[in-house]
Amino acid sequence: MLLLFETPAGFSLFKVKDEGKLEDVEALEDAFSTPEGAKKVVALKAFSKFDNTAEALAAAASMVDSKIGKDLKKFLKKHCEGETLALADAKLGGLIKEKLGIACVYSSAVMEMMRGVRYQLNELIGGLTDADIAPMALGLSHSLSRYKLKFSPDKVDTMVVQAIGLLDELDKELNTYAMRVREWYGWHFPEMTKIIADNMQYAKSVMQMGDRATAAEHDFSGILDEDVEQDLKDAAVISMGTEISVDDLDNIKQLADQVVSLSEYRIQLYDYLKSRMNAIAPNLTVLVGELVGARLISHAGSLINLAKHPASTVQILGAEKALFRALKTKHETPKYGLIYHASLIGQAAPKFKGKISRVLAAKCALSIRVDALGEGSEATIGIESRAKVEARLRQLEGKTLGEASGVARGKETPKKHDKDRAGDTPALLTAPKAYNPDSDVTDKNEKKKKREKEGSDDDEKTPAKKAKKEDKEGKSEKKEKSAKSEKKEKKDKKDKK
Repeated sequence: MLLLFETPAGFSLFKVKDEGKLEDVEALEDAFSTPEGAKKVVALKAFSKFDNTAEALAAAASMVDSKIGKDLKKFLKKHCEGETLALADAKLGGLIKEKLGIACVYSSAVMEMMRGVRYQLNELIGGLTDADIAPMALGLSHSLSRYKLKFSPDKVDTMVVQAIGLLDELDKELNTYAMRVREWYGWHFPEMTKIIADNMQYAKSVMQMGDRATAAEHDFSGILDEDVEQDLKDAAVISMGTEISVDDLDNIKQLADQVVSLSEYRIQLYDYLKSRMNAIAPNLTVLVGELVGARLISHAGSLINLAKHPASTVQILGAEKALFRALKTKHETPKYGLIYHASLIGQAAPKFKGKISRVLAAKCALSIRVDALGEGSEATIGIESRAKVEARLRQLEGKTLGEASGVARGKETPKKHDKDRAGDTPALLTAPKAYNPDSDVTDKNEKKKKREKEGSDDDEKTPAKKAKKEDKEGKSEKKEKSAKSEKKEKKDKKDKK
């Protein structure tokens, strides 16, 4: 029986002298405790040395993937014909048996023998020392790690973390410096602050103009628009600012120069960050943009760490303080963190931001894993995911429009108004008014009588008016009776006479 053992220096084959000891694991452990005992169990039969690191890397990579390399194939064909081969990988053993026809053995006793050979390797292989093996093992392990991880300098996310940190600090410093320039130069030319809103244009104008009295002599066409330039020159003539010395102006110009140079460097840094993000995380960049993607990577520490987070964590990444405060006070947890600044969430209505952030976080988690662990450099997953998020956003907005208009699914929409009456004329909702012959009366007296009659009819309708009418009728009847009685008495008196 032969034992195949791989080392950083090359492949080695050991002849097993006493195969009976494989049945007793404890006896094997005792045998390999000393170099003399190890030499009684195994002896070196053949050794194939690697010529360079590339050859060692190829052999090690094939062994890790359980494949037979060219060098190993030649080595085994030359020394293992008609022998049984003991090795540490059962899958590799099956492949050797299939392709080379060599019987292979894999068991716990073989693994114990491997451990003993590794312990006494320097004594079993003559000419090798720890000083020789250690640098070979270190170099091979580094090379193998790079090979397995598909290492590329373009995939270094540390540069992105540093760049986004510097970009945020530059924004703060620029804002502070620009406000200081405006406040300092405002003592000399206060009206200029309202005329020029942009900090970069303000700093360049200060550097070019200097004293406001010389504003008319300068040409600001390369910095300002014509209208703004004219307003600036007009305001310089009637300015209420104080006079300042030449030394003060020089210091203000130096500060304005710092603002301009920092602004230009910020633009350059942003372009660098954009290119690095497109190389490191193209799918994430398509979904949320360079700045938001870089902040997510920086917050997680690295792209690999970010890929380990689930979608629910990516959604609220950056809002940890609000999350734990909500959990402590038993209030609603936050719906979004750093991802809130993505353009897709900005496009959504306020009531849909939570839903869109959840959908976007799920697609981001998928894209991050593709960027971190995938081999491709194209943003196909990111483009498809962005299209799906946009479709979901349109769906939510369309649903809202349908509800607002009162149109439900499956119901018939009302017909449009037929202005020209080209179609069938619908039936009238109310009956047409009948002809009123009284409207043809022209005599004023008849109209007056008619109005009085209508008024009397209306009076009869209310109980108070009806009672009044009855009182009037009763009084009139009494007057008539009294008048009749008086007439009758007069007539009786005449008859008596």
